[in-house]
Amino acid sequence: MRIGSRPTLLKLAALALCLLVIGGCASRDDRVLPEQEYYELARSALENRNFSTATRNLEFLETYYPFGRYAEQAQLDLIYARFQSQDLDGARSSADRFLRLNPQSANADYALYVRGVASYYMDLGLAVRYFPVAADARDPGEQRRSYQDFFTLVNQFPDSPYAADSRQRMIAIRNRLAGLELHAARYYVKRQAYLAAANRAQGVVEDFPRTPAVEEALVIQTEMFRRLGLRQEANETQQLLALNFPENPALDSDGEFIRQNFGIQDRSLRNVLTFGLLGRPAELDD
Repeated sequence: MRIGSRPTLLKLAALALCLLVIGGCASRDDRVLPEQEYYELARSALENRNFSTATRNLEFLETYYPFGRYAEQAQLDLIYARFQSQDLDGARSSADRFLRLNPQSANADYALYVRGVASYYMDLGLAVRYFPVAADARDPGEQRRSYQDFFTLVNQFPDSPYAADSRQRMIAIRNRLAGLELHAARYYVKRQAYLAAANRAQGVVEDFPRTPAVEEALVIQTEMFRRLGLRQEANETQQLLALNFPENPALDSDGEFIRQNFGIQDRSLRNVLTFGLLGRPAELDD
């Protein structure tokens, strides 16, 4: 059969038609929708708790209509959608962007609140949720950022509906930070670094005076001062302990301090210098 026969032409025409159809579908999928249509699709997805679809349409809205009619509301909705889909970093970034673009917005308190809550939970992820890792023993990381957001919110927007919860979260953050300092003090006690332990305990007392960690910090501080031979400092700290926590078990019925061992074991010089890493090796199983 010679080139250009009818069957060959029909095949080429069919192929061309398929390509046109595919190209037409692609162009329809890639076309930019009207601003209102993106917004309505996003709102419908939010109402149905389909946060991934909502996020996608809100991102399109921001990309194609950054200064449009729905721009500010779309930015707020994007903060919400990302937070609800557990994209904490994305929620915080969206809140950052909103606050930069709308510093005088009546909804700035909402952006501050979500940014603070996102940071609040970023350090309490899967490791804390599924493994026995004490939150007080971990680097606080975003906790200080979170505290600053809540602090700004309650000071600039004291009547905000988010102010009361922000105050409670600030208390929780202070307790965590105090717990972190206390954890470090315990570590130094076990290492027999008495001055370092006393300094960390003093940091709890001075920087976090209204936290539950203060009571144990005073006990550690008193014992460390006694071991360091600092009698006056030990007596002053003991008086603070007796005045504020008279029922503490480290005090006898007369308010006198009872020596605390903290499970410390005397170690050889080599053991101290090597942080216990050159102790007796474990026995092998038979």
